[in-house]
Amino acid sequence: MSAVSSSKKIQFGTDGWRGIIADDFTFANVCKATRAIASYLETAYSKDRPVLVAYDTRFLADQFASTAASVLADLGWTVKIVDRDCPTPVIAYNAKILNSAGALMFTASHNPAPYCGIKYIPDYAGPATPEITDTIVANIEGASDAPPKGSNAEKISTFDPKPEYLKFIYTLLDVERIRSAGLKVKYDALYSTSRGYLDTVLEHCGCTTESFHTYRDVLFGGGMPEPKGEQLVELVEAVKKDKADLGLATDGDSDRFGIVDEQGNVLTPNTVLLLLARHLVKNKGKNGAIVRTVATTHLLDNLAGKYGLQIYETAVGFKYIGAKMRETTVLIGGEESGGLSIIGHIPEKDGILADMLVAEAIAYEGKPLSQLVEEAIAEADGPLYNKRLDLHLEDAHKAAVIESFTKNPPAEVAGIKVKEVGRKDGIKLYLEEGSWILLRPSGTEPLMRVYLETNTPEKVTQIAEKMEQTINQLEPVGV
Repeated sequence: MSAVSSSKKIQFGTDGWRGIIADDFTFANVCKATRAIASYLETAYSKDRPVLVAYDTRFLADQFASTAASVLADLGWTVKIVDRDCPTPVIAYNAKILNSAGALMFTASHNPAPYCGIKYIPDYAGPATPEITDTIVANIEGASDAPPKGSNAEKISTFDPKPEYLKFIYTLLDVERIRSAGLKVKYDALYSTSRGYLDTVLEHCGCTTESFHTYRDVLFGGGMPEPKGEQLVELVEAVKKDKADLGLATDGDSDRFGIVDEQGNVLTPNTVLLLLARHLVKNKGKNGAIVRTVATTHLLDNLAGKYGLQIYETAVGFKYIGAKMRETTVLIGGEESGGLSIIGHIPEKDGILADMLVAEAIAYEGKPLSQLVEEAIAEADGPLYNKRLDLHLEDAHKAAVIESFTKNPPAEVAGIKVKEVGRKDGIKLYLEEGSWILLRPSGTEPLMRVYLETNTPEKVTQIAEKMEQTINQLEPVGV
């Protein structure tokens, strides 16, 4: 099938291109996208540097990766392809240390099983910045979707990215401190790439570990490869039943974390970011800025104020956090969707490291995780309460909402005064009492996402109801 006749165009979103396997994510389109990436590589790297290729556990991901490797070899590039499915942070780290021309990672992250995706990771080991992805997208139109000739097969070799990554991770962790704590841990791999990685690290750090779903299942057990509450029921039960110290999980490509405390509570990414920011300063004596996206908790701002740290707010997408990590000293950078990285690490989110840092925090403090969470929230003058609304709106309605809030932002919402309006990414209303609201239209779906944070559950309900009512009233006539 020609990519030209494909029903959908190849579009690079916040983190690469994703599509439905056999619909738009086809072998022809993979050839096209790979050639578009190769055209960018020609302008940025010399061909004496290898291109790395990796993939997650999805259906056909290994075959798509193999096809991309052949296309690159046809074009004269030396290619190193992983010997098994691989976490995104692992291939990113190897892209840096192997003096590569970057890496192609075949993954759809936490998306459902019918999806696959491809992202390009430059040699600095973080997400490609918009100027790079814009160049790749511009190259797609003129790229061929022909299958590879396979003419330079000798240019392709397999390699194991695991040993170097593990060696590096152990330098970021206080292994002896974790060993001395003798933690009991439950680990749900969710059929992801972290199996053989996170369980190996846990065992190396002396944790008594029980692991679940540590094999490849392209249907992810009928669920989603996303470490959120509905996917972690089995993990929660195991933690409670066996009185474990914590439960750990990752998403499909292991760049996002999932944490369950000893009581069986699934911690939000906002909570984990706060907990680890405090741990890095208080217990490990680290210093640097805290970087968060516009949709992430302002408790981090409060904590930064307590410790005299700089706080930076970025647009949504880890590429913006990664860019800040490359230009200044960042203690921790993260987002409410479950990704983080820390000082001394690559500018890419890493669910394996995040999980282990929580274990390390428990080891340092000698207290239950639930207590550490309470202490961190109290120190940051919390709690604050969050909610996200996903409102199904057509494009004309989305445009009307954005226009109204841009030209005539409200003076108050649910009786709380609006102090400031930010337009870094969508529209953000900064309210009194530390509350805020973010309106962010999806670029790929008929959705308006509304994020909010305030200081009581009652106000969460009131603000949510008021925003939904206001947005509904802005529906254009005839839509």
